[in-house]
Amino acid sequence: MISRNLEKAKSAFKNNSVTEMRQAHQQPSSEQHKQEQGKYIKSIIYGGLDGIITTFAVVAGVAGASLSAGIVLILGFANLIADGLSMAIGDYLSTKAENEYNKAERKREKWEVENYPDGEKQEIEELYIDKGMSERDAKTVVGIIAKNKDVWVDIMMVEELGIIESDESPLKNAIATFSSFSIFGFIPLLAHVLSQFIPILQQNTFLFATLLTGITLFALGALKVRITERNWFLSGLEMFVVGGIAAFAAYGIGYFLSGLA
Repeated sequence: MISRNLEKAKSAFKNNSVTEMRQAHQQPSSEQHKQEQGKYIKSIIYGGLDGIITTFAVVAGVAGASLSAGIVLILGFANLIADGLSMAIGDYLSTKAENEYNKAERKREKWEVENYPDGEKQEIEELYIDKGMSERDAKTVVGIIAKNKDVWVDIMMVEELGIIESDESPLKNAIATFSSFSIFGFIPLLAHVLSQFIPILQQNTFLFATLLTGITLFALGALKVRITERNWFLSGLEMFVVGGIAAFAAYGIGYFLSGLA
């Protein structure tokens, strides 16, 4: 149990309220559960953003070339599956490689602590002295830290190597990325799928797809503040503009190269 409510502490910082901050530190919070729930939000948000932007770029490019709805669906779904798998595999391999590297570094650091503690003590003392701590205080602090080897190794990982360890699952990261990419990437194609069954949409399919994509881009950009802590409106607007630029570029390329189709 952590003797601080993280959400209220963040709110106190935003409001510049010392009173709220004190209250946040007086209220125990089971933050581990919340961290477990939000652990993969990065993969979900960025997978979704990449999915909707790249798929809509395909839709816009095909629309610019004035190709049939069938071509839109073929290229759109091909992009959805291929790029989704590519992103998921990349996320899996990068997370796995990072975890393996961190594990190897921790094993080495632990070996050094066990076999040459004096050298490791000197290293961390020098690190603290470089940060502005007096030599006497650094020796006192390190002496306390050295009483617990696990804590000692934890601190060496961060202070010496700059490694903040994570227990993220490569497989769960990959699943979150692929699922988010596929779900949000399908939105630009939704209008073309519905137009096969709703004749009225056939005249304005691209417009409907553009509206759906724009709304979703703004919503995902706003959701991104869960990671960036930025203003939700500006974050949503930024993502809307970025997606619009990508779509405009794809539409323009499709338009100018339409003669090749």
